[in-house]
This record gives sequence, structure tokens and C-alpha cells, in this order.
Amino acid sequence: MKRTYLGEFEEIVLLTVAVLNDAAYGVAITDELDRQTGRSVSISAVHAALHRLEEKGMLKSHMGDATAERGGRRKRLFTVTALGSRALHDIRAMRDQLWNSISPNALPAISL
Repeated sequence: MKRTYLGEFEEIVLLTVAVLNDAAYGVAITDELDRQTGRSVSISAVHAALHRLEEKGMLKSHMGDATAERGGRRKRLFTVTALGSRALHDIRAMRDQLWNSISPNALPAISL
């Protein structure tokens, strides 16, 4: 199987789709990214990442029902695929392995 690598922003968008579960659409993802990370991102950057992730097979989407809050417009809702889930678990395992390999005094102390 060909490995598909994720950029940092794609990883965060993919995680945010998982956080939102059945309510993941462009505006909600953008708002959640801002809330979770304090990072202000444009809706167009989120849409571009969603498109790339869908092309890589890590997300799938479908059109939801029309809602009054959006003037009768429908939302494109995103969900994480099995491939996307595998990528997130692989990234987490790699990061955990690296963090666990750092000796206790290797990093300068910081105050949190």
C-alpha cells in the first residue's frame, strides 16, 4: 500500500473532523479549529485541506439536509474514512514513540 503523508494543517483538519463527528462541515470545522488551537484560519484554507484529504481517501463527504439557519442551503458534511483513521493512529504512534525516546534531561525545563 502506498503511504500518503499528511501536512501539519491537514492532520489538524482531519482531527477536527473526527472531533465534530456528524456535524463536520466547513464553517463548523473553521470555528472548532479556532476554538481548539487559537489559530485563526480562513474558510478557503479549510476547504482546500478538506478537498485534498478527500482526494487522498482520508475523508468522505455527503450533502446534508437543507436548514433554515443557512437560508435553505445544504451543508457538505465530512467524515473520516478507515484510511484517515489509520493515518491518524499511525501519526499518534510515531509521535508517542519519539516522545518516549527522549531522555528525561534532554529538553530544557519550561514553565507551563
